[in-house]
Amino acid sequence: MAALSRWEGGGVPASPAAWLLTVARGRARDRMRRDATLARKLPLLIVDEEEDVEPIPDAGPGEAEIDDERLRMIFTACHPALAPAARVALTLRYAGGLATVEIARLFAVAEPAMAARLTRAKRKIAEAGIPYRVPPAADLPARLAGVLAVIYLVFTEGYAPTRGDRVVRDELCAEAIRLGRLLRALVPEDDEVDALLALMLLTHARSAARGGTGGLVLLADQDRGRWDRELLVESLALLPAGGPLGPYGLQARIAAEHAAARTDWQAIAALYEQLVALRPTPAARLNRAVAIAEVEGPEAGLALLDDLEPALGAGHALHTARAELLLRAGDAAAAADAFERAAARAGNAAVRRHLRRRRALAVDRR
Repeated sequence: MAALSRWEGGGVPASPAAWLLTVARGRARDRMRRDATLARKLPLLIVDEEEDVEPIPDAGPGEAEIDDERLRMIFTACHPALAPAARVALTLRYAGGLATVEIARLFAVAEPAMAARLTRAKRKIAEAGIPYRVPPAADLPARLAGVLAVIYLVFTEGYAPTRGDRVVRDELCAEAIRLGRLLRALVPEDDEVDALLALMLLTHARSAARGGTGGLVLLADQDRGRWDRELLVESLALLPAGGPLGPYGLQARIAAEHAAARTDWQAIAALYEQLVALRPTPAARLNRAVAIAEVEGPEAGLALLDDLEPALGAGHALHTARAELLLRAGDAAAAADAFERAAARAGNAAVRRHLRRRRALAVDRR
């Protein structure tokens, strides 16, 4: 592009290839310097500009040796002085690079509420003088849960983007998986670290089949021949062998059941029961309702959805689930209304088009 803009007025140089190579090298060096500076300065965005805060240094004596810049930043930002939800949200914003609206969707809250949460967390950091330094190796286990949550939510935003027109943001999925692999090398033989990597690989193996000529393709309708077999094999080898499962272990087992030749909804419903007992998030309860509907019928699933309205009503997931179950229950008119509500709340254009197609199907069945 630089050549096109310059050569039109000044003529082609005697050695065009050498000119292009020289300029390209210069641009590459500039970009590398800029990226390195950005990585060093990102933590400064977490506090007010007038605060005198040092950037994250390289690991010093007694500090953990974390070779990757972004993983070091995530461990550093997941400070135990902040509430777990606040530290994860703040890290997603300033180390994960997600926008406030994307983080709000992942936490199932309104964007203004998430913006206020981030502001309160930044204020606490500034007022308490919390230092942002690479934690000692002994402190890594205490920060591990927050780091796992950040990596998982970055992957979630990549696999199901909040905004735009893309079915999958492959670059975010790839970055989360890269961080998962690095974390596994840093914290070996941890079942939840292994399980998170397995969960991401199992899910990402389906990415190529998630989009088609008509847009979003749901799991039940995907061409399994397009799934990445190498990722599936690698992921299954990472699944915890036995013993009690943590949240990521349970979700990885659920993903493995979906990857089986025949989906065992009874097993999936049982796993979701364990997940809700362990971590009763609105998303886990919603997925449990869908699984129960597969086992006991749509009416059983619908009965579990009403309690989720306060937590999930602002997004499209609850309305989408209700619409699908209403359609299966034979109430096409109510399903069409629910699909319309879901479409109105979907920020991703591909998801919105899919929901409008489902609404048209429900209208035809009335």
